[in-house]
Amino acid sequence: MSKRKFNDDEVMDILKAHRSGMSVAQLCREHGISEPTFYRWQSLQLRNAGFDVKRLKALEDENQKLKKLLAEAMLAAATLSEMLANTPSRGNA
Repeated sequence: MSKRKFNDDEVMDILKAHRSGMSVAQLCREHGISEPTFYRWQSLQLRNAGFDVKRLKALEDENQKLKKLLAEAMLAAATLSEMLANTPSRGNA
């Protein structure tokens, strides 16, 4: 298997250039790729778009749960600190 000529960011830049109005033939000439390669990249991006949205939503949900757990832990710690501050200390007599 040959080494990849373009990384993911470069592929995304090429696809964005097409969305901004450049023709497929012109992009392929400039970057030295074939039209089938361009269309394969485009179809892979479309397939992955749905996955990315689902993954993003799952990450946002997890982030919300973690924020809630952190807030609860901080509240518990603050409550314990306040209780300890109000507890009279027992001196060694």
